[in-house]
Amino acid sequence: MSMFKDPFDPRSLLGRCSCGGNHRAADHDRLTMAAAPAMAAMPAAAPAPAGEEARWNRVVDAAVLRATFPVDDNRRRFLKTVGAATALAAISSVFPLAAAREAFAQGGAPEKKDLKVGFIPITCATPIIMAHPMGFYSKQGLNVEVVKTAGWAVIRDKSLAREYDAAHMLSPMPLAISLGIGSNPVPWTMPAIENINGQAITLAIKHKDKRNPKDWKGFRFAVPFDYSMHNYLLRYYVAEHGLDPDKDISIRSVPPPEMVANLRADNIDGYLGPDPFNQRAVYDGIGFIHLLTKEMWDGHPCCAFTVSKEFAGQNPNAYRALLKAIIDATAYASKAENRKEIAKAIAPQNYLNQPETVLEQILTGTYADGLGAVKKDPKRIDFDPFPWNQFAVWILSQMKRWGQLKADIDYAKVASEVYLATDTAGMMKEMGLTPPDPSKKSIVVMGKAFDPAKPDDYVKSFAIRRS
Repeated sequence: MSMFKDPFDPRSLLGRCSCGGNHRAADHDRLTMAAAPAMAAMPAAAPAPAGEEARWNRVVDAAVLRATFPVDDNRRRFLKTVGAATALAAISSVFPLAAAREAFAQGGAPEKKDLKVGFIPITCATPIIMAHPMGFYSKQGLNVEVVKTAGWAVIRDKSLAREYDAAHMLSPMPLAISLGIGSNPVPWTMPAIENINGQAITLAIKHKDKRNPKDWKGFRFAVPFDYSMHNYLLRYYVAEHGLDPDKDISIRSVPPPEMVANLRADNIDGYLGPDPFNQRAVYDGIGFIHLLTKEMWDGHPCCAFTVSKEFAGQNPNAYRALLKAIIDATAYASKAENRKEIAKAIAPQNYLNQPETVLEQILTGTYADGLGAVKKDPKRIDFDPFPWNQFAVWILSQMKRWGQLKADIDYAKVASEVYLATDTAGMMKEMGLTPPDPSKKSIVVMGKAFDPAKPDDYVKSFAIRRS
């Protein structure tokens, strides 16, 4: 007999025995054999609930019913008389059953319900943004204000100043913050990836005949931030084509919302940046998509949901509720059939402030490339919350390769302390989702395999590097 019996099933026993019966364990065999004919005559029991959350809901329901009907026979007669639906409605009218379920599932009410979460207006932040208008935060008992922010340095500084309780960050940023690269070291955590893929190299339309990167000497490129997948992927890409990213081209940080304007003003020749600004350059007729970054590394991480270790430690229930909302929203965003609805939800001015048609092209993967072709790639952007430690080790190797990280470090230790795969796996299980095996992640970038056990050897294998 399952420990997660349906308490609203008159067949169920909820008493003192380990089977749930209201009898001593020593009397189990005698009483259950005597009850067998009557039990067989009752309707079949409901199937065991799917997912950890549903199972624990039944534990709460059983506890409430046990308190209401201390004697199983009375409860069972009542259920047989009025039916499960009427019984549930009657109890819910006098006892906050839904609230009890939620409190139990979270291990207690959030210590802080009014929260601020900073975000940059890009499609990488889709789960963080959509969780507001689509009710994923409120479902967890949170009143979250999502705050549009101008750039990544501002996101970092406001997070460090505790103006934001949590933030949308680039996946390298929590590593950099924790190690004190570019700022004072502060322990930071990343319990969830926001998106995989979803970036592109966009060039000014005047360069449509310069598709070979060897022709890019002297080009001026923008990336969103020094500590970004965009910076590392652009450097990797041009270096694989024989260009030194510090000598043959120029790279500067430009906030994503300013990239299109800089391309239009001819301040830059192109950028490796996030959407919607690759597609927006096409929409405005000033640029074309040279390459989706998934063509370099399919499934690479980009942005992330992050909190300080201090916040997670001082507000464990609020942290759990936030993480649960993010994972729930990410799972919803991962389904292709939900993408048009999501595009509409995040298009308004207070979120992305973009035409729905631009967002639909990105999220559905049917898009114009700016060179007269319409392409289809449903995985142009995807959403997967699992924070693979292998991602962190690869990022750290690129920090080392380009001279950002000068000290020797224990790559695996830093990765596991910042990328909280254990937290995410546990939460996914509670939500009825199946987390992946954390050891099974292969990384291949432009045809070259990465061994996370040998990051320093990987760095030394490149002819173009700073260290």
